[in-house]
Amino acid sequence: MNQERLMNVLLAPLVSEKSARLADRNRQFAFKVRTDASKPEIRKAVELLFDVKVTNVQVARMKGKLKRFGQTIGKRSDWKKAYVTLAEGQDIDFAGAE
Repeated sequence: MNQERLMNVLLAPLVSEKSARLADRNRQFAFKVRTDASKPEIRKAVELLFDVKVTNVQVARMKGKLKRFGQTIGKRSDWKKAYVTLAEGQDIDFAGAE
């Protein structure tokens, strides 16, 4: 796995009430990732970008929703979500309040 590929695996952090609850209780953080990303790639990308130790990675494929645009029906793209569990004492601060 090359460095450039790892930098493009994570697309965005998912910040919601559910992900905040998971972060507080289980040290799990949610990310939107590339649909072709594997668990080892996600693990290495998080460890590289945030300088933390990852203990577990769970992925979920999210099906795109059907939406109406006037009279035509369209479909949003499918995407992939990753839940990353960090080691004890590790944390990621998305707020960046330093």
